[in-house]
Amino acid sequence: MKKNIGKFISLVLTISILVLVVFDQTEGNAKLIERYDINDLDNQDLAINQQKLFSPHLGKSFTGFKEALGFKESQNDYFRVNQFGYLGKYQFGKSTLKVLGIHHPQLFLNNPELQEKAFIANTQRNKWVLRKDIKRFKGKLIKGVKVTESGILAAAHLAGPGSVKKFLRSYGETGFADANGATIRYYMKKFSGYDTSLIKPVKKVKVKYESA
Repeated sequence: MKKNIGKFISLVLTISILVLVVFDQTEGNAKLIERYDINDLDNQDLAINQQKLFSPHLGKSFTGFKEALGFKESQNDYFRVNQFGYLGKYQFGKSTLKVLGIHHPQLFLNNPELQEKAFIANTQRNKWVLRKDIKRFKGKLIKGVKVTESGILAAAHLAGPGSVKKFLRSYGETGFADANGATIRYYMKKFSGYDTSLIKPVKKVKVKYESA
């Protein structure tokens, strides 16, 4: 009888300890979640904060550049088509895709790998077109914004390299705004100071892909 009572007491103690451990872990997780309460976001987008919580900090790296630009364009949604027909994570227009040798918009939309290749290729092409302007204007202030290579390349993604040339050479007097009101100046400021040295200027670049 004493043996059975001893076993019962031992079992009760074991269960009590397990309950306390689980409660302590749950309470700890609750405190961790409270640290990222939506009321403490300081006007930043919730999705960005979730990404920072679960992803490595990309900083001003090239990966940080393209992910920040992709988030601005589509919230990094590879399958988004906006009201003007721009496609994918980086919101490419069909005319730009044709320049890059991509003639199947639906295939492009359904292929994240192809979209990443297209972004690299288009950035290489833009860097070639703007290579002299990057050298000439880098470090200068235009309309209160310090000109950087990454800012120029981001603006070229928005407006095309020709529009960026006009903006730079007119010292901001010749502007551009897309259908949503985004401007070259805004993109140059928002995407300033990223390391885009990995991108090499290429005069004529075509993206290779399987069409079927």
